[in-house]
Amino acid sequence: MGFGNPESIKCKTLKPYDCCLHKCAGFQEKTFYLCAPFKRTVLQKFIVILLFILASVVSHAQTRIAGQVTDATTGEALPFVSIYVKNTSLGTSTDIAGAFNMRFTTSTPDSLTASFVGYLPLTLPIQKGVASQTINFALKTNAQQLQEVVIRPGENPAWAIMRRIIENKDKLDKRKLTAYQYEAYTKMQFDVDNVGQKKGKGVVGKAITSLVDSQMYLAGEDGKKVLPFFISEALSDYYYTRDPKRSKEIIKASKVTGIGLQDGALVSQVIGSSYQDYNFYQNWVSVLQKNFISPIADGWKGYYNYELEDSTYIGEDWCYELSFKQKRPQDLAFNGRMWVTATDYALRKIDVTVSKSANINFVERIALKQELLPAGENAWMPSKTDVKIKLVGLTPKRPGILAQVHTSYRDVMVNQPEKPAFFDKPVELLSTATRQTDDFWVQRRHDSLSVADQQVYTTINAIKETPKIQRFTNIATIIGTGYKSIGKVSLGPWPYTYAYNNVEGHRFQVGGKTNINFSDKLELRGYAAYGTDDQKLKYSLGARYILSRKHWSEIGIEHQEDLQQVGLMADKLESSPFFLGFSRFGTLRRPIMVRETSVYLQRDVLRNLTERVSLRTRYFNPQYDFAYYTAGPEQPEQVATNFRATEMSFQTRFANNEVYVENDNERISLGSGSWPVLNLKYTLGLNNAFGATVEYQRVDLGIEQEFVMGRLGKSLYRLEAGKIFSPVPYPLLEVHTGNETPFYYDATFNLLDYFEFASDSYASLHYEQYFEGLLFNRLPLIKKLKWRVLATSNVLYGNLSEKNLNLIPATTPSGATQESFKALGSTPYVEVGYGIENIFKVLRVDAFHRLTYLDEGARKFGVKVSAQFKL
Repeated sequence: MGFGNPESIKCKTLKPYDCCLHKCAGFQEKTFYLCAPFKRTVLQKFIVILLFILASVVSHAQTRIAGQVTDATTGEALPFVSIYVKNTSLGTSTDIAGAFNMRFTTSTPDSLTASFVGYLPLTLPIQKGVASQTINFALKTNAQQLQEVVIRPGENPAWAIMRRIIENKDKLDKRKLTAYQYEAYTKMQFDVDNVGQKKGKGVVGKAITSLVDSQMYLAGEDGKKVLPFFISEALSDYYYTRDPKRSKEIIKASKVTGIGLQDGALVSQVIGSSYQDYNFYQNWVSVLQKNFISPIADGWKGYYNYELEDSTYIGEDWCYELSFKQKRPQDLAFNGRMWVTATDYALRKIDVTVSKSANINFVERIALKQELLPAGENAWMPSKTDVKIKLVGLTPKRPGILAQVHTSYRDVMVNQPEKPAFFDKPVELLSTATRQTDDFWVQRRHDSLSVADQQVYTTINAIKETPKIQRFTNIATIIGTGYKSIGKVSLGPWPYTYAYNNVEGHRFQVGGKTNINFSDKLELRGYAAYGTDDQKLKYSLGARYILSRKHWSEIGIEHQEDLQQVGLMADKLESSPFFLGFSRFGTLRRPIMVRETSVYLQRDVLRNLTERVSLRTRYFNPQYDFAYYTAGPEQPEQVATNFRATEMSFQTRFANNEVYVENDNERISLGSGSWPVLNLKYTLGLNNAFGATVEYQRVDLGIEQEFVMGRLGKSLYRLEAGKIFSPVPYPLLEVHTGNETPFYYDATFNLLDYFEFASDSYASLHYEQYFEGLLFNRLPLIKKLKWRVLATSNVLYGNLSEKNLNLIPATTPSGATQESFKALGSTPYVEVGYGIENIFKVLRVDAFHRLTYLDEGARKFGVKVSAQFKL
């Protein structure tokens, strides 16, 4: 019972001495407000006593029932199961963990019924007189019913509705709009579950155990202990235009709290609504970078079984309720229900789940709910979306993660396109986004924070201060980034710290760079290395300055002197510190000391179009017997054992719809979807410039694309071609990158040695096919391992002109025989591979066969391993 002023409950029709019986929205109990002091007549006293008695009766008559619904055979929790009282409108549904809660404030029913698609309904009794009780349902599949012959008077009635949905979906799809925009509010939360069951081992396990012992945990939906470690909120404006297809998200406000976050700016750019865009009108719906066939896809009948369950109101729309279930467990498909309007057959609401058979790493359950509303021009757009994902550890006993994402949309406007230049930066984080006040969030949130949400913020802030968590965070950051941050400087990268080889002996290297705490525009970097055998100091010094972040522009300069290998100097390997670091171990073939100075300017000229101009001079001093004719074989007396090259390069890169995010002073690409990425580079060698002794011209072209192939999985290809138009010393040729390490790397030819073939004109194809469990999921025993089959192939065409071959003398000025190398002929180099990924969820093993150039000493077969974290 509450007492208060009528104004406080907006009962403005009451007189000063009246009483108010007010039912608060969202609560089942009735709250009684006894208003200002009043005249104590007998009748008024009687009313007060009566109100107290009624309130007491209501309180004592209340019955609370909680429980969980599971699969009777597997024990798997079943989300979105209908729990109801027969022949009434009372009911609820289970959450992602299969749990439910119900409260009866009047009479307690005799029983509850659980019903779910594909399972037999089950009714269980309710105990009378017990105020709080637990009822757990274990549902059995209706396999026997499915085996029976169902006789219908005609075709399945759901099919007629499905045909109307397919007929109308193009005109209802939001993609048909010329443009649309809306304000989106996104809230994410991540919790560690399965904690406190047993004492943890290792750094992470012990840290979690200490937190549970110190009572730093919350109670989850099923009553079990969960440890929140991340929560975020974002308020953004999203814009889309169709011709040309462009999108942009302006993040107006961002609030991020998480364990292990060094800087929330990067996270703030990837928590907006653009990454929660689930459009079931498309044939394929991307969830966790996996493409699921939509239940209203064009080929719906080949993937799903449908049933017409009911007709009901969703909001003000009379809808057909259809259930659907995937036909084959191995397909990436959904199970669930959808509600479509009876007038224009628009998708009004959809609830879907993903079963364990989908073969997604670390994912136990996925549940997705979405509601849609008309937005204008007959198109329907989401009004809110809820996603819940249960991620498991490497083993069932290890802690898992519960991920929850809620997105709501308002202020939708259609067919008011912005100018193309507006979309130059797809994701924009306003400078004030991370500094919004609590009052701003209270006013602008689409939904107010619950008490549980506020408790999550408090718990995470307390956990971050514990010493064990701080130590674990530091270690994880070093492993993931390669750097250890100390104030304004980051030390690293650690893969280069130590190596041992036949030239340098024990090689030790220390290095670092400044970070954003030093400057948000200027970055200084460098390293120093020393070998115990060659007793030479190697070093590098560099700087880069960010001219603009809107149209990303930067300028840089670097000077270095270090030992390299002729076959491993390709620019494409610069982004592979682990491969290059490991290749410094063992025997270095054709080691060459390179002293290099370079300067570059890079700018985004247009959205998705980047231009880069660079000037570089390099002095090559081979540490082995090397020589070349400087004037050709016609003048054999003019022989050089070293050379200098000065080159100017012009590079163009085009990636349609590519999205970038900023991490401090770095820019990270999130990909361009299924669009190809094109690279074109022209290089001009300038003779006599800065002492250069060679001149040449070179053109290189690259195309790379990744795309979905339906049930066949996913494909990736990379085409590369190039030509050098002038004779050059062979270290400047295209030396095709081999791989003598035991690890797989997709930028190499895995059965080639480091310097086996060189060309002055070449064309290559790298192809990978990921079958996503298509084959192994059909094998009764193997499918439990959730292994996935993949196939690869590398094809290389190359040619080395006579002019380049004639530059190489048989002997060097010292009289030593010069080590030779091979040139490709009319037959291409071909290697094919097949492999298994997802071994123990993180390992990949590839076996390769070399099909051509099987000379003595060539590696005809090899096995490569790699570690990867894929869903």
